[in-house]
Amino acid sequence: MAGHSKWANIQHRKGRQDAVRSKLFSKLSKEITVAAKMGDPDPDKNPRLRMAVKEAKSQSVPKDVIDRAIKKSQAGEGDDYEEIRYEGYGPNGVAVIVEAMTDNRNRTASTVRSTFSKNGGNLGETGSVGFMFDRKGEVVYPATVGDADTVFEAAIEAGAEDVESSDDGHVIYCADSDLNDVSNALEAALGESESTKLIWKPTTSTDMDLVGMQKLMKLIDALEDDDDIQRVTANFEASDEVMEQL
Repeated sequence: MAGHSKWANIQHRKGRQDAVRSKLFSKLSKEITVAAKMGDPDPDKNPRLRMAVKEAKSQSVPKDVIDRAIKKSQAGEGDDYEEIRYEGYGPNGVAVIVEAMTDNRNRTASTVRSTFSKNGGNLGETGSVGFMFDRKGEVVYPATVGDADTVFEAAIEAGAEDVESSDDGHVIYCADSDLNDVSNALEAALGESESTKLIWKPTTSTDMDLVGMQKLMKLIDALEDDDDIQRVTANFEASDEVMEQL
């Protein structure tokens, strides 16, 4: 399995086990509020909101927290958030995409730039690394949902483009614009997914040793610790041995 997918699995487990759940809940709630404010408050009529709610549920966000986030958008409460994407290079020249939601562009830009600099990276211009990624829809299922052939057949039937299966589970990719339809079809065939979201999928990767991965993790953790940052993606590749040592 590619290092990118393994990192996603590490982060997935980390999100369930760490003491950072309140921060994770806050970011997921922010996405729900923004999605509901931009469109219809009914998830069935608002694909982005539906995806946000599904992702929140997959991370065990309580229903009352989700409902409160939607109501907040309709009550005109909270700040107006701007979505910004930052691009740069991390340790060993790894390409990094940082997605943010902020009510203060200057504050966030300053923090992101400083975090890159303090952790062996460099913030670049928009587009400086984006060409090394494709915008895709990603749906994740546990290994227990079925064998690779069963999931592959269901995925292709649903309109997906590719499937990566391993002992850890099944990662299904589709065009970003098809995520809602593909997710609905997969849910009908395989049941509720573990995760459904839009991602930046690397088209090229940088090989990392243990020291490089430790430095990269420090950068990513520092970025994700900021309340304005929603998610961080990097195009690294690491061996099974290195990933196990992490």
